[in-house]
Amino acid sequence: MLAARPRNVVRSGGRRPSDGPAAHGREGSAAGRLAAGTVNTVMVDAYWEVGRAIVEDEQAGKQRASYGKRVLEGLAGRLQAEFGKGYDPSNLHNMRAFFMTYPIRDALRRELSWTHYRLLLRVDDPAARAFYETQAVNARWATREPERQINSLLFERLALSRDKAGVIALAQKGHEITRPSDLVKDPMVLEFTGLRQDERFRESDLEQALIGKLQLFLLELGKGFAFMGRQQRISLDSEHFFIDLVFYNRLTRSFVLLDLKVGKLTHQDLGQMQMYVNYYQRELTAPDENPPIGIVLCTDKSEAVVRYALPEGNSQIFASRYKLHLPTEEELAAELQRERRQIEFVERLGRDAMDDGE
Repeated sequence: MLAARPRNVVRSGGRRPSDGPAAHGREGSAAGRLAAGTVNTVMVDAYWEVGRAIVEDEQAGKQRASYGKRVLEGLAGRLQAEFGKGYDPSNLHNMRAFFMTYPIRDALRRELSWTHYRLLLRVDDPAARAFYETQAVNARWATREPERQINSLLFERLALSRDKAGVIALAQKGHEITRPSDLVKDPMVLEFTGLRQDERFRESDLEQALIGKLQLFLLELGKGFAFMGRQQRISLDSEHFFIDLVFYNRLTRSFVLLDLKVGKLTHQDLGQMQMYVNYYQRELTAPDENPPIGIVLCTDKSEAVVRYALPEGNSQIFASRYKLHLPTEEELAAELQRERRQIEFVERLGRDAMDDGE
């Protein structure tokens, strides 16, 4: 169950937390963050202005001057002589690209640093770039987080299960959690575990690897997750069952149960998860909380098995594949085509069964 939130306690003869040096420390910390934010804003503005000068003044407004490399090298020499090594040709190339990608200075996000923007410049797709920009602000990503999410193709993975309108909303608003299915990524990328797909390992090895890199696993899971425990026991009469990993998501206000499987998904895996979800809903979910969510992580799955093993209208139990390496865009495109073929085949089977029944 969720632990109670800690309360501010006033000890006898003591001070409230806000009365002592700790309060001044917090004020100093806030002042430090404000100062750092100001420095970042000034740096971003300065580099944008340098990029504008390169494009509009040095290149006479052309997107790419025929003499661009020579221009950058000459300009770098002048700027380095006056301001230091931060203005080498490579950085000037980034500043020029920065202005060309973000030509309206007022549209820049003040919450993002120059390091954030350098990472965003690596994303060619404008929709994906807009998503990562919004997500970095909404989730308060430090610079390590967007780099990992860009490398793991988070936008492309989330976009796989969305229609055109959903992809546009994703680009404009970031990853919003409004329903249980929004928590599910398929595939989930677990390259940080250090395990290799061709190794022989057990489910317990994968579980231990995830616990050992829990911070990175929480980043992959997404917003609002809190870790509750591992190998959570359920006792039914004289039998004991163990849920691999249990989380709580504050956005959906529900328990999230994860079961790890090495190999292809079976209907027994889904049935077992259904039992876990039923138990948590009836025994551990408070009246003001939403029903628990169950996710089975597996190396492969059949959409037909998922469709017919779960009840119609299911919104609590999901199956998601995991990858132990960073996928390429070509791999994801192949995954999408395969998923669509499977879904269309299963839907066609359903229509044929209805026609036969009539």
